[in-house]
Amino acid sequence: MKPRILVVDDEESIREFLEIMLKKEGYDVTSSEDGAKAKDLLAKRSFDMVISDLQMPNMTGIELLKHVKESYPDLTFMMITAFGTTESAVEAMKMGAYDYLTKPFKIDEVRLNVANALRARNLEVENKVLKKELTKEYSFQNMVGNSDAMHRVFDLVKRVSQAPSNILITGESGTGKEVVAKAIHYNGPLKDKPFVTINCGAIPEQLMESEMFGHKKGSFTSAVSDKQGLFEVADGGTLFLDEVGELPLTIQVKLLRAIQERVIRRVGANEDIKIEVRIIAATNRDLEHMVKDGSFRQDLYYRLNVINIKTPGLRERKEDIPLLANHFLKKYNDRLGKSVQGISLEAMENLKKYDYPGNVRELENIIERTVALEGGATILPESLPPFVNTPQGRKMASSNEIEVTMDGVDLDKILGQIEKELIVKAIHTAGGVKKRASKLLNITFRSMRYRVEKYNLGTMDEDDGDGDE
Repeated sequence: MKPRILVVDDEESIREFLEIMLKKEGYDVTSSEDGAKAKDLLAKRSFDMVISDLQMPNMTGIELLKHVKESYPDLTFMMITAFGTTESAVEAMKMGAYDYLTKPFKIDEVRLNVANALRARNLEVENKVLKKELTKEYSFQNMVGNSDAMHRVFDLVKRVSQAPSNILITGESGTGKEVVAKAIHYNGPLKDKPFVTINCGAIPEQLMESEMFGHKKGSFTSAVSDKQGLFEVADGGTLFLDEVGELPLTIQVKLLRAIQERVIRRVGANEDIKIEVRIIAATNRDLEHMVKDGSFRQDLYYRLNVINIKTPGLRERKEDIPLLANHFLKKYNDRLGKSVQGISLEAMENLKKYDYPGNVRELENIIERTVALEGGATILPESLPPFVNTPQGRKMASSNEIEVTMDGVDLDKILGQIEKELIVKAIHTAGGVKKRASKLLNITFRSMRYRVEKYNLGTMDEDDGDGDE
């Protein structure tokens, strides 16, 4: 649709000039000779912008501006003023007008100002829509589950989202710790402020301080300009420290200072910067044990663990599997442009029997893969990955004790499941860096690439590793 502009001026020549010029620019233009009639037009039709003269009989431009800001707060308003009365136009801008045009007009100036004003309005509208979608996406309703374990999480999230306290979210990999963190942020008083994530396991130790706290130009070889750290980016909002247990001790000291004193110092700087952020941290590691063995600072642990939320593993909330499976079915139907209608009873029973070492993330991956490959209207057992359908595969998810009966076992499938589970765990431990994961498993990068592709665990770009054989 063409942007709709309402021109309001008691001088016919001005109205005609603006109407002709703006129509040539591709706008849908309506004009009115006074503010009172403009009010009636605004009530009957939606507009994107009002361009109004400052001095008019019956209703002044200032009075029309007040009405627009009260009744149509998202409508862009631009004032027209004669030379010598710019003081009033500036006052109008303080009241909410975007800008003003000075008579006599310069065509290029009018064209540019109107285009900029409409562009700014579109950005503002898009930003509001995005925030609304974010609020919707991370609302409590999107944390899918009806089990007692999830109701306890919902209750905690509702209560802690209104408090400024630091929060530690613990739980196995794939249990939705980041979803919980975002739900806390977007359902609390900071929802319109930044939510910034630092993956503590994915950033090399030598870069971590600069990423967190920023640096000054020249503080090290590649510091070619000043850089804000993520603490500064999150100022006023929430900083989510994902996999906080991976932080080296040297960074833990600096993080503790930032939390205690609410100041940071960029690398290479001499002055402190005040910051005000809420910290939400998450880990799948046992921080209490790490405190005992000296790999995690006790004082930092107490600062982070003011409120603890534990996300339950999927095997602890199996009654939620049908809800989650159908939730992901709809999600990937929409994303992949598919129209799979549902999941058969037998397929759903097999999904419920599987123990999910990768938790909700693994269930989501299974449904995504199945929807992508499904050619029929319903997901049948044969549509699911083989390990979900076999007792041996399901057994591997919960136990290492495999019984060999007279019926025999499928050794390749069992070994494949073990291999896949270890690769998933290694990638997680390595913070998603697959080169590092290959070293944890004592296999080559090429071998790692083959296995990642074999088990459909994502992609590996050349820059994930150095190509070592």
